[in-house]
Amino acid sequence: MSTRKTPDRKPVALIAGPTASGKSDLAVTLAERLADAGRRGVVINADSQQVYRDLRVLSARPDEAEMRGIDHRLFGTWDGEAACSAADWAQAAKAEITAAHAAQAVPILVGGTGLYMRTLLDGISPIPAIDPGIREQVRALATEDLRARLVAEDAEAAGRLGPRDSQRMARALEVIRSTGRPIAYWQARQSGGIGATIALHPLVLLPEREWLNERCDRRFELMLDGGAIAEVEALLARGLDPALPVMRAIGVPEIAGMIQGELSRAEAIAAGQTATRQYAKRQYTWFRNQPPASWPRTDNKTIAERDFFVSLFQEGD
Repeated sequence: MSTRKTPDRKPVALIAGPTASGKSDLAVTLAERLADAGRRGVVINADSQQVYRDLRVLSARPDEAEMRGIDHRLFGTWDGEAACSAADWAQAAKAEITAAHAAQAVPILVGGTGLYMRTLLDGISPIPAIDPGIREQVRALATEDLRARLVAEDAEAAGRLGPRDSQRMARALEVIRSTGRPIAYWQARQSGGIGATIALHPLVLLPEREWLNERCDRRFELMLDGGAIAEVEALLARGLDPALPVMRAIGVPEIAGMIQGELSRAEAIAAGQTATRQYAKRQYTWFRNQPPASWPRTDNKTIAERDFFVSLFQEGD
């Protein structure tokens, strides 16, 4: 995920971080500051739940008041019946970035889905389809067995991955077993990324954990009072495949359990809050470790967007 800049590359701002960290508000504030400097900003969603129009409340999608008159793109664009893959989103994001640049505007990517951002910037690895039988076998392994087999079959991948990172270890093992080549072979052949063609201005928000957890807990309970129950009722009424991303989004299974009488309201709130905190923790870990070390990190308490995006403002001088 390169941040190399040359004068002929057009700017793209990126604000990333876990859920409830204040990304959306900062993106709008940055666009307002750009407007004060005589430039226009367009906020482009990079969150895998906010892409679905069915999840306005549960994804904390910005409403009209929160957008404060700033153009927003790719929010509520996909119907929940169609899964939005990282490749789907990246293609749409490229089009929005191109359109913003053509209008002399600054695209401001904002979201918490690292895979979306990595796919957009670095491209897609041409990994062939994984054999379903191999996938089932690999995913059934306990973490310890998974680790041992990956060490034996792809020591390079095992050396890069943490011993408890079961998801990525499983991916590496299924790739080498299904294709006969290590995952690094395919990753080296990524294509389609725009990272080398733009001037990227990134910022990662990593607030204090206690502050973030309190915001997650408070926000989930407010969602129930703000329309989340009706939102899940509408989803259930559609009879969608429960394996679809929209049906597995944070809060949907928990509220569905309450609607169907399997959980009390208090139990649904507790389960939803726990799921949200766990999701935020995974995002926090990813954004702390995966983006390049050159990407600035901040706790979002004393943030001044002009300080972090000073080079972006200078480009307009």
